[in-house]
Amino acid sequence: MPTRTVTYDVTPEGVAVLTLTHPPVNALHPEVLQALFRALRQAHADANVKAIVLVGAKDRFSAGFDVSEFAKAQPPDTTINQHFCELLESGPKPSVAAVSGMALGGGLEVAMACNARIATPGAQLGLPELTLGILPGFGGTQRLPRLVGLQKGVQMILTSKPIKSQEGLKAGLVDAVVEPGKLLQTAKQWALDIAAGLRHRPFSLFRTNRLEPLGEASMILDFATAQAEKRAAHLVHPLLCLDAIRTGVQSGGLAGLKAENAAFSKAQTLDQHKALVHIFFAQRSTKRVKGITDAGLKPRSMKKIAVLGGGLMGSGIATASILAGIDVLLKEINQKFLDAGVGRVKANLASRVKKGSMTQQAADSALQRLKGTLDYNDFKSVDLVIEAAVENVKLKQQIFADLEKACSPHTILSTNTSTIDISVVGAKTSCPDRIIGAHFFSPAHIMPLLEIVRTDKTSKQVVLDTLEYGSKIKKTPVVVGNCTGFAVNRVFFPYTQAACMLLDLGLDPYTIDKAIALAFGMPMGPFRLSDLVGADIGMHVGKNFIESFPERVYTPHIILALNEQKRLGEKTGSGFYKFDAKRKASPDAELKPLLEASRKASGLAGIKPPVSSPQDIIEFIFFPVVNEGCRVIAEGIVDKPADLDVATVLAMGFPAYRGGLIKWADLIGPKHVAGRLNAWAKHFEGAKLAGFFKPCDYLAKVAQEGGSLGAGVGPKSSL
Repeated sequence: MPTRTVTYDVTPEGVAVLTLTHPPVNALHPEVLQALFRALRQAHADANVKAIVLVGAKDRFSAGFDVSEFAKAQPPDTTINQHFCELLESGPKPSVAAVSGMALGGGLEVAMACNARIATPGAQLGLPELTLGILPGFGGTQRLPRLVGLQKGVQMILTSKPIKSQEGLKAGLVDAVVEPGKLLQTAKQWALDIAAGLRHRPFSLFRTNRLEPLGEASMILDFATAQAEKRAAHLVHPLLCLDAIRTGVQSGGLAGLKAENAAFSKAQTLDQHKALVHIFFAQRSTKRVKGITDAGLKPRSMKKIAVLGGGLMGSGIATASILAGIDVLLKEINQKFLDAGVGRVKANLASRVKKGSMTQQAADSALQRLKGTLDYNDFKSVDLVIEAAVENVKLKQQIFADLEKACSPHTILSTNTSTIDISVVGAKTSCPDRIIGAHFFSPAHIMPLLEIVRTDKTSKQVVLDTLEYGSKIKKTPVVVGNCTGFAVNRVFFPYTQAACMLLDLGLDPYTIDKAIALAFGMPMGPFRLSDLVGADIGMHVGKNFIESFPERVYTPHIILALNEQKRLGEKTGSGFYKFDAKRKASPDAELKPLLEASRKASGLAGIKPPVSSPQDIIEFIFFPVVNEGCRVIAEGIVDKPADLDVATVLAMGFPAYRGGLIKWADLIGPKHVAGRLNAWAKHFEGAKLAGFFKPCDYLAKVAQEGGSLGAGVGPKSSL
């Protein structure tokens, strides 16, 4: 079977059945669309054909336009796609879409251009284009509101959330829902009935009966625009999309199509689109690791695991595992702690039930997979152990020595440490090939990233198996090397330090936070993040980096002062901010004496702050982070630069529409990054802080040669 093809068959009754056959999800590659266009024109010219049915092979209609086309230097032209949809909708013969599995993005747009849509139960229907920094380009901005109403259509497009066929039937997007065995026959009969005049032939682009009156429509679009500007202040393409919809509502579908095409073309030129496409492919490439996934090995199944420690992290890991159908042994040191750990797992499940993301029956079933224990008696039966005890080297070493005795020779022994060298953790065992880091981010059952930390002695099979486990519990796994802070925490250690340096130079902490959160798009600024994590944790983690990289750190006195004053953040009611009973943060005037003392102790007296705008603040704080990211790449801590982009987005909330840390630096330009770092190194030379800013060899070389920090990384697969 050819990779990209459209099958053309004519039934004895005179129905041309056009079958999309582009495995695995019938993505609309330009060659597929060209073949569809040819087949459609053939059907209209065939005297034996009365009507047309579009269907997807392998019980999938289409997952949409082939995303790999957006990653090419020459952006795809959607003009032909609109012409195809116009012929599909308004050609001489009626058309019906037989939708099974999914009709997403361009797939749904093609289906909406047909004169009717028949779907199977549970089929997913949606327009997720905004997640890639573009907008529907095959007429979706015009046809969807006309089929389901403006309110529903705008909601579906802006949220990018698909609906199921049953909801689509109620909304008017689908004309009938039938069992899979009856799909094609029903669609063919529906098409013949339209051709015979027994059913009305609707033209989606020209319908107005479901659109709200013009005054109400304007109010809906004004509200949607205000919400988009508020919730996605840095994004342009949602506004372009709404403008195209507005044009169609006010001036008709044909005018709307022209506006959509212009808006689509503009969105394709934006850095946000390039960044989101990069992240789309980068996230899917983390599971491919050189020397591991291409080594001819097969992953072993993770059917039963053990988690040591029922605290917030351990209970979260246990929750994620039982939700994935994995049996879990949860071990604690006494019954009180064990009961508390099991209680946390129950609370995590109860929260999901309350939010409607799972039924009580499903929660009860998941809980049956959890077993508490106070000893190692059942550990011979587990495939993987995840140690989530407190950050104490001697304790962890003793636990791993005990685990080696208690577990079978094939059991993987992993630690969730975020600060301790993995080799040190397993130093008292005789099985270094089975030792690995499984670093979750809190809360572990919610945060999507899993850092898999391998040492020089970790076996390929163990890495592969842990990758399999990460995927099974629906995490995005990133394999990293063993160093202080691994990838994410190491790269971000200059983040808070640079912010504290600005604070010690006289800047207001709340102004700094505002620049990072509001002007740049992080979930919160560095000082609000410090209060969330806890100044005690910050001091403990920061100590590791100060000891590991003394030549390029800034020691923030304010963090020590906060610890001395027991201002640890949210958990004590005050830190950089003060918190009310509901943990709502507000500026705290009582911080002022601590700031003044920190500035006096900093050694920065007389040095003028080298920043004068929010953009300056952003670059001053993030460019040292980029620099450390370049070191991580050069040292081979990550398999590929794109892995670091994924890790920073999923673990630190780095805006996906900026592409992740390294992609963002490439979009800005490595030459600019290196230039500013060099200028700051010179500026702070007298304070002996040049090392904090000096560009590493990797960054300096790329900047000099005019290359890309993420060179050699690109999309290697397509939908």
